[in-house]
Amino acid sequence: MSQLQASLDRIAAEMAAAPRRGRVADYIPELACVDPGQFAIAVCLADGTECVAGDADTAFSIQSVSKVFTLAMALGRLGDQLWARVGREPSGLAFNSILQLEHERGIPRNPFINAGAIVVTDALLSGHAPREMLGDYLRFLRLAADDEAIHINEAVARSETETGHRNFALAHELAAHRNLDHPPEHALGAYFHQCAAEMTCRQLARAGRFLLNAPGLPRLLSPARVRRINALMMTCGHYDGSGDFAFRVGLPGKSGVGGGIIAIAPARAAIAVWSPGLNPQGNSQLGTLAIEKLARAMRWSAFG
Repeated sequence: MSQLQASLDRIAAEMAAAPRRGRVADYIPELACVDPGQFAIAVCLADGTECVAGDADTAFSIQSVSKVFTLAMALGRLGDQLWARVGREPSGLAFNSILQLEHERGIPRNPFINAGAIVVTDALLSGHAPREMLGDYLRFLRLAADDEAIHINEAVARSETETGHRNFALAHELAAHRNLDHPPEHALGAYFHQCAAEMTCRQLARAGRFLLNAPGLPRLLSPARVRRINALMMTCGHYDGSGDFAFRVGLPGKSGVGGGIIAIAPARAAIAVWSPGLNPQGNSQLGTLAIEKLARAMRWSAFG
């Protein structure tokens, strides 16, 4: 544990001094005001031990990191039926690309690009009002993190609704191909709210423990489905930067344009980082570097 804490402290100090921090997601007005100078990292080991550094108790908008949790919910509720509506292959294109969706006739390439996540949210709405579905989502997050304080930031959700024109285009394209069971505005309303959940790095690392498949942890999902989610995080979790993340870090991970990343060292630890500045692929620039440094220092890799 002393080695882990020392590594986190060293990484946090290096990231605080980094001159190039990326660019915040200024196309979402509420995220445009976030201070890019902030940095946080947290690790939760399989036995519940926590080590943190930086702004680990500052809440941030998890954005597309939410897709890990809604996918887990959808697999728990629908099982393999979900794969009739969304694929499992890397996209190789931007997270909000409409070209691929049109070319592939309304079947999103994977559940972590925006179109795929909208389909997953639409599937979760089946038999539920949006408010009920979001209530289930918050309960899942709070159970996974063992923290009732997690909430949805209504101002961020409203900001995304007012400016999410490309997501509306994706939803209408899905509807045109009959891959949306609810009106686009209902599916998107739930989707924008799920992305607007706020968590700290400490909470996010705790919430990721169900993906460790380690003995003694609460089972929120079957071990087989946990393995599948980790596989998708490895191949698709960073959009068109997924291959580079897998090459550099060697761990399953999922990013969000709020600057957060969750990564999993199977059977060992859940890692959460946050640095609001993004690289050109929409992934946290310093967060990616920090996880790479941590994985190297601790010799954590999914590949042995």
